[in-house]
Amino acid sequence: MTEKVTVEPSPSWRDVDCDHLASIQTEVTPSADGCEECLQMGASWVHLRICMECGHVGCCDVSVNKHATKHYHATGHPVMRSYQPGESWLWCYVDSVFID
Repeated sequence: MTEKVTVEPSPSWRDVDCDHLASIQTEVTPSADGCEECLQMGASWVHLRICMECGHVGCCDVSVNKHATKHYHATGHPVMRSYQPGESWLWCYVDSVFID
């Protein structure tokens, strides 16, 4: 399994209109090395997202199955982080806010 994913809270977050940042985990263990559901189905994905509450790895909304969004709707976990190499931005589904 992959290394833990960390998020360092940034002072710039004070300027973001999103209360959900306060409830994210600063370190999560990825649930899989790719989209968990796509791996089980034998499907492919475009980009990956990781839930910053539980570590679930799902595919993005450009991917056919959109498992990261489905995870949010099933669990209510609002903040996802890009799980692409070199990217560390966050997205809050509730507030529709991109956090860089």
